[in-house]
Amino acid sequence: MRNFIFFIVLFSLFFTSVYQASAQSLSATQSTESTFENAGFPQWAKDLRRWDIITFGVFPFSLFVVTFATDTIRWIDSGGDARYAPWPFKSAGAIEMSSVEFGRSILIAAGLSVIIGLVDYFIVVVKRNNERERIEIQGSSGYTIDRFIPGDPQDEPPPEPPDQGEDSDEE
Repeated sequence: MRNFIFFIVLFSLFFTSVYQASAQSLSATQSTESTFENAGFPQWAKDLRRWDIITFGVFPFSLFVVTFATDTIRWIDSGGDARYAPWPFKSAGAIEMSSVEFGRSILIAAGLSVIIGLVDYFIVVVKRNNERERIEIQGSSGYTIDRFIPGDPQDEPPPEPPDQGEDSDEE
């Protein structure tokens, strides 16, 4: 009986996406949709968001690397004992990290992620400043500037040319 109830629940969860019922009509949802534009945000907020995305995105990878390195160091310190082998080589009777060692691994991985996020931030700032200086030098030497730095609040995109429609007043 328990298995039957399990399969009924599993079956209903599996096919609920097939029978989607919306609370509103399709035309009502289409008229209220809008695209998100981030033009109103200051540059520091965009930079902070990029740092946030990079830092939290790198964390799982840095945790894996730090945990693997910690397991390898433990394995070397134990003289190559198979019970301390790192992750892909662990056997059934492996000795796991203590909670203190794992907490230390998390802190090191978090610090590594923050450092990678800061390095990315400084690389982006240097590239943005170099591009601004290049454009300023190009502008002072008499060349026409037809580019702007994307995402830089000091630079505005070039103005659009006015439409020259077909219905002119000339006869």
